[in-house]
Amino acid sequence: MNRLRSPGLDLTLVNRKGFREIQFTLRPLPRETPAALFRRLAATLREHKATVVRHEVFGDLAQREPGLARMRRLFGEVNWPVTWIEGKACSKDKIAGMHLLAVAGTRVETVSLGGQPVGRVFNDAWARHFVLGDIQPGNVAASRPAQTTEAFTQLEAALQAGGMAMPDLVRTWCFLDDILSWYDPFNYARTEFYLPRQVLRRLMPASTGVSGRNASGTAISLSGWALQPLNGALRISDVTSPLQCSAASYGSSFSRAVELASPDLRRLFVSGTASIEPGGKSMHPGDVMAQIELTMKVVNGILHSRGMTYADVTRATAYFKHPADAPAFAEWCAENGTAFLPAIAIQADICREELLFEIEVDAMTQSS
Repeated sequence: MNRLRSPGLDLTLVNRKGFREIQFTLRPLPRETPAALFRRLAATLREHKATVVRHEVFGDLAQREPGLARMRRLFGEVNWPVTWIEGKACSKDKIAGMHLLAVAGTRVETVSLGGQPVGRVFNDAWARHFVLGDIQPGNVAASRPAQTTEAFTQLEAALQAGGMAMPDLVRTWCFLDDILSWYDPFNYARTEFYLPRQVLRRLMPASTGVSGRNASGTAISLSGWALQPLNGALRISDVTSPLQCSAASYGSSFSRAVELASPDLRRLFVSGTASIEPGGKSMHPGDVMAQIELTMKVVNGILHSRGMTYADVTRATAYFKHPADAPAFAEWCAENGTAFLPAIAIQADICREELLFEIEVDAMTQSS
């Protein structure tokens, strides 16, 4: 596993059995235009001869159509879903950054619904992976809970089109417009959708639920990761948080983390994590540095429980209720030796009014 870091770019390259996996995090350089940012993305993909399987952009929605047009000029057909969320930069940049997963040396299949790409499928030696993105309900006029049900119905249809089912989900990302006004109804609608489909009996997926508008104006946009083991050598397990209670104890149907362990690699998805104590109570209202310290301690506890550290993190998204609080996170990272984190900092409401900070991370380490 090789990690490369340069201004505005973090790469993790993993040579696996028969192919290469590449995790990208791109952030704008000082005074870099969105057009130049996309050109830098294209050059990086060409350099590594990589095919995109997941693409997440945080930035002003006004930049979405010009950004997609630039991608079409650079790549020709954009036959993968681009999840573009209005996660505004905690700076003056029009785009906060983007995360990508790409592969080289293995066949990639595009799955579409209604003529639009909704996901990409690829195999490693141990599993068939289906990475989905930009899935939204069609009826903007419906109630928000009804839109949630419709979005998950679309997610299920996408999974079925790719030969999978809801119980194959291991990770979801849920971006809700105006999350603070309807987080409880969202949780109820998600659980009601999961229950008859046996999702929670096999594995409660890891998840992030934060605010985020999309260009279609729907109440919710979903992304996901599903997989099917190929030969019995892959172990999938949910991971508890040593310093927090289960999210199910306060009505949220997600795991604190999910680990995928194959003979060559262990991958950990850590759900969106905030300043919440073991009983489920929010801690340190009004004190962003104290919230950051507790949150990062909780995430570190999850990583440590799986024999990992922050040095193993390959992707991170830090959400701030107030953009002016982002320097506090940079200060914490500098003081704790984690300034290397491949993180994008964006403005977003968290699921509770008093929460000022949330972070999600992916981590990988090669199996011993």
